[in-house]
Amino acid sequence: MPNPLQIHAFFDEPTNTVSYLLVDPATKEAAVVDPVLDFDHRSGKASTDSADAILKKAEQDGLHIGLVLETHAHADHLSGAPYIKLKTGAQVGIGEHIKDVQKIFRPVFNAMDVSGDGSEFDRLFKDGEHIALGSLTIEVMHTPGHTPACVVYKIGDAVFVGDTLFMPDYGTARADFPGGSARQLYRSIKRILALSPETRLYMCHDYKAPGRDTYAWETTVAEQRASNHHIHDGITEDEYVSMRETRDAKLAAPLLLLPSIQVNIRAGKLPAPDANGIHYLKIPVRLQDHAKGI
Repeated sequence: MPNPLQIHAFFDEPTNTVSYLLVDPATKEAAVVDPVLDFDHRSGKASTDSADAILKKAEQDGLHIGLVLETHAHADHLSGAPYIKLKTGAQVGIGEHIKDVQKIFRPVFNAMDVSGDGSEFDRLFKDGEHIALGSLTIEVMHTPGHTPACVVYKIGDAVFVGDTLFMPDYGTARADFPGGSARQLYRSIKRILALSPETRLYMCHDYKAPGRDTYAWETTVAEQRASNHHIHDGITEDEYVSMRETRDAKLAAPLLLLPSIQVNIRAGKLPAPDANGIHYLKIPVRLQDHAKGI
């Protein structure tokens, strides 16, 4: 039976992020997956253009957005979840293991206002939990590896995979952030790829692999199993872990890593403003021995 879910994708090229507006046409109930807050790290200026495009589509189609679903605490873009919540009253949800991510990064930024219990979010989802989207059902799958808190959202034959997988010609996510694990990531991806071959997989990012001229973010389990050049059928767990760890050791940190993490562990909210009313993001500085005393 065809999946009645309607899917609208919104691509943010500066961060290579795909956000989704998911719609139950029977009830006009909608959810947003991984919304982006536009942020210029050079100037510190933020805007809501990306989130506004989603809200405009929802308004045009007469939709009610009741949920914002985060696949994880992103390290490459700031979340637009608080803005969408402000405009719609939607609840913001994420995997329950965000608690672990908060505890990892709270001391990194000396962010003592971060709870460590996930209470910044409205809902914390468990593995196997079912969430209503109008007359449709969203199933949560815990898929750690990229981060401890990663989840994917499955609605019928459509799965929103976050940062576990990329398009087959690009591969898989890195696993070298604190709390990440290449071995866990392999097992999480294999769990996804055990779904029916025709299952549609929707990526959170695309970077146009070499030789491909257009962005793409939809594939299938069958295509991933046949041709993902990191984890196609036949790649053993140990082979994958060796490849992933070797590759990760050569990767630079994401451009927006530091602002993204400290905002996203707060459910997309900025740190509290100083007495002058301005919000500030921190950059931890670790001096090498020869630089101490500067």
